[in-house]
Amino acid sequence: MPYPPGAATDTITRIMMEKLAQRLAQTIIVENKGGANSAVGTAYVARAEPDGYTLLSVLAAYAVNPHLHKMAYQPEDLIPISKLADLPNFLFVSNRIPANTLDELLEYGRRNPGKLNYASSGTGSSAHMLGASLSQRSGIPMQHVPYKGSALVLTDILSGEVAFVFSSMVVFMPHVKEGRLKAIAISSPQRWPTEPNTPTMEEAGFPGFNMVSWAGLMAPKGTPPAIVERLSREIAVVVKDPEVRERLMKGGLVPESSSPEEFAALIARDSAMYGEIIRAGKISAD
Repeated sequence: MPYPPGAATDTITRIMMEKLAQRLAQTIIVENKGGANSAVGTAYVARAEPDGYTLLSVLAAYAVNPHLHKMAYQPEDLIPISKLADLPNFLFVSNRIPANTLDELLEYGRRNPGKLNYASSGTGSSAHMLGASLSQRSGIPMQHVPYKGSALVLTDILSGEVAFVFSSMVVFMPHVKEGRLKAIAISSPQRWPTEPNTPTMEEAGFPGFNMVSWAGLMAPKGTPPAIVERLSREIAVVVKDPEVRERLMKGGLVPESSSPEEFAALIARDSAMYGEIIRAGKISAD
């Protein structure tokens, strides 16, 4: 687990590995090795013995890192097993910003050059890529403000220090319910079942703006194909488990599996998309 305990991918992985362990009749230990936007833990697994006993949980940042960092591994050092879940991101806006729709948020940015900023959990994170893409596609300069955790983002968006953030619903949605924050759009192709009044980015005025983060499972290059296929098949069963689905959906996460080939295609497609955003925005890890 290349992220700290409590992160979204940590939650997804622990819930799913609990069920996968039952199906495989194996003990599965989740070991957190955070750092460098997941690059530390990823390098650890890339160097591991390819025997099927050391696996890597990844987020969409896996497709971003090669464009930002000099890494101690190459993307081809790991092979895809399956997607685990989709992570739709809501666009949360501070109450201090006079905008209740995406159009109003962008109009505020046009009328107040240089004053529209957005938070993220770090350079290269999905929240960063979403904010950068919104800035580029709207033609409105927006300042990226990276943070080290959601708690700090929450404090500053409630106070108006930052204008908006793209994030999953867990931390921020309760404050929307209390009227302390606004959710004006969601980055997925469909509206969220429990938030039917929040439009998609497309519905809010951005055709083709469908950027959904994801979590998945990978293995070191050279892991026997039979093991990879078995794990992929078992995950396809786990994501349909009613308990797994209920626990993840409550956290704003959608359990989803894929074949290794489908997951490889997703990584390649998103890597190209993120690479374009990074080049267009002249984004660096410094």
